[in-house]
Amino acid sequence: MSALFDVAGRHVLVTGGSRGIGEMIVRGFHDAGATVYLSSRDPAACRAVADDLGERAVALPADVSTQDGCRRLAAAVAEHTDRLDVLVNNAGTTWGAAIEDYPDAAWDKVLALNLKAPFHLTVACLPLLRAAATPQRPARVINVGSVDGMHVPRWESYAYSASKAGLHALTRHVAKRLAPEHITVNALAFGIFPSRMMRFAMDREQEELLAATPLGRVGGPDDAAGPALFLASPAASWITGTILTVDGGYVTLL
Repeated sequence: MSALFDVAGRHVLVTGGSRGIGEMIVRGFHDAGATVYLSSRDPAACRAVADDLGERAVALPADVSTQDGCRRLAAAVAEHTDRLDVLVNNAGTTWGAAIEDYPDAAWDKVLALNLKAPFHLTVACLPLLRAAATPQRPARVINVGSVDGMHVPRWESYAYSASKAGLHALTRHVAKRLAPEHITVNALAFGIFPSRMMRFAMDREQEELLAATPLGRVGGPDDAAGPALFLASPAASWITGTILTVDGGYVTLL
């Protein structure tokens, strides 16, 4: 039975992997025996995590908010491996402002990183993903979505919620296109986790957020890593186009 959830020896790329949910996922894969390539825009933070993990951890700093940046990151991965078993599109950002003050720059920044980057990086990594893919062991793409793409958020973060709803739709669209090539594409719609992005909300509304979460707590490292490991494991070989909600019941039990 343990072989169903074994990811040892897999080659895994995680964007936004130097902090928050991305770092949780990186550490989970590394602990499970995978080789991890972690990327972020902060070279020092990226290398600090890789140095802390040691062997089987490679820091690849990159800015994936542009198509060229995605192509450069894929090329950097190809310098270390001839195949990519798992791509985790986690890098993301948000922007909050009142509706009448919400700037066009917010849409440009958030959509570029949250929606366009997962598409461009998946396309750039296709040769590596195809090299890893077999009918019995598909290559995997895991997009990090959000419960804010499934309901109306508490905050005025218009571009963020729109980008995550779009990412869920994109996940299903790309999943259908890549299924014949034995590449699965799924998304994780995360709820409340401690992260830099959520710090403003936790500082102001922690009690309300916990009260709105039926399981009564925020997510932790195992809650982030576990679903990602599952989607990358043999147990999920016949799952594609799925949006898996990981939120302690925050949105699924509304």
